[in-house]
Amino acid sequence: MKLMKEMLAFKPVNIGQWPDLQKLFGPNGANGGCWCMWWRIKRSEFDRNHGEANRRAMEAIIRSGEVPGLLAYLEDEPIGWCSVAPREAFPVLDRSPVLKRVDDRPVWSIVCFYIAAGYRRSGLTRLLIEAAVDYARSRGAATVEAYPVDPETSRVDPGEAFTGLIDTFRRAGFTEVARRSGRRAVVRYEVAAAPQR
Repeated sequence: MKLMKEMLAFKPVNIGQWPDLQKLFGPNGANGGCWCMWWRIKRSEFDRNHGEANRRAMEAIIRSGEVPGLLAYLEDEPIGWCSVAPREAFPVLDRSPVLKRVDDRPVWSIVCFYIAAGYRRSGLTRLLIEAAVDYARSRGAATVEAYPVDPETSRVDPGEAFTGLIDTFRRAGFTEVARRSGRRAVVRYEVAAAPQR
């Protein structure tokens, strides 16, 4: 099924959407109990927190009033997730030699996607990217950054593609600004220079 933007609703996740995020992620917490905490906490803490502790950590973020990302809905059913926030929300990025800052410009970061099984390969990731850019723009972002993998340079297991594929970002108007490893790039969308979607 090919999804179109007009078929969907995109909502920033606040406490009202928390039950829907739990429903989408399911009992396994998205990818093996990650609850989208991979870029938010130290690896040692993440490994200890797999499952319920990560779920509680994500709930605490939402209850604090921070919006960790967007949900996509089809007929009131949550079918996709995109984690987008100011880069400072994802401190693990700066610990990575591959994903360290390109420069000192303030950016928003798109770090993760989770798509319900029945909607993969439907175009939803690109629609979530566009919605994330629109949301970041509405919050004053000038630049949106992401860290997709490039299947042209090395084999990518499905579980590794949670940050998205580079071609999807290119089709959404992002350009590569850094590549410190063959498999993963840093791409950017300049919000201020682009027309509203």
